[in-house]
Amino acid sequence: MFKWREREPGVGQAWGVDWGFTDRAGGVSTGAYDSLNLGGHVGDDPAAVTRNRARVAEAFELEPEALRFMRQVHGTAVAVVGSEPQELAPEADVMLTDSPAVALVVMVADCTPILLLDRTEGLAAVVHAGRVGFTNGVVDAAVSALRDRGASDLEAVVGSSVCPRCYEVPADLRDQAAAASPAAYSVSGIGTPAIDVAAGVVDHLHSAGVSVTWLPGCTREDETLFSHRREAGGRFAGVVRLLPPEDAA
Repeated sequence: MFKWREREPGVGQAWGVDWGFTDRAGGVSTGAYDSLNLGGHVGDDPAAVTRNRARVAEAFELEPEALRFMRQVHGTAVAVVGSEPQELAPEADVMLTDSPAVALVVMVADCTPILLLDRTEGLAAVVHAGRVGFTNGVVDAAVSALRDRGASDLEAVVGSSVCPRCYEVPADLRDQAAAASPAAYSVSGIGTPAIDVAAGVVDHLHSAGVSVTWLPGCTREDETLFSHRREAGGRFAGVVRLLPPEDAA
């Protein structure tokens, strides 16, 4: 079910965290969605998606309705969510919370998923960083939104995404990405222009003073993950839940 996961309880006055990235295993979907597809907008059986999401919620010791999703549009909008019921997922590519009663979810199939945390202030966020969002500043939007709410000691985990070997683009798009971050300039496996979105994301996080853990792996090359470039199908997810401080009243 998880490609990577860590659970660290709160210690003293510091908040803890339960966060991870799912893989394709452990669900009930079939065909191109086999098996833990979490995307409800990609043509999979809605009942299967509901069961898959329930399994992820259970792993985070939550009810399914405590998962918080976004309608991701490759933009830079920020949604702030809490424990109130989510009747309609917000249209956003950044979502943040200060509530341990919910888990934030970002879905991807080649784009770069980011989990953000401030253990002192008790703030968490997820970010969906595709090429367009990255070049338009979605990382800075996320960091600024967290700092506007008091975050000062941010850490991030950047999940697997499509690597530049597999992300051939026209030269003008590579130039746009390189203008956002020189780290994004790359060459594909066949020597053509390519973009390394994850490297650009990590560069933006480092420039903003965020501590980064960058997980290895290419979604197109790793068949344990969903990849839109390899085959149209499902979505895997990054998930983060705050855990209350040990000294919480």
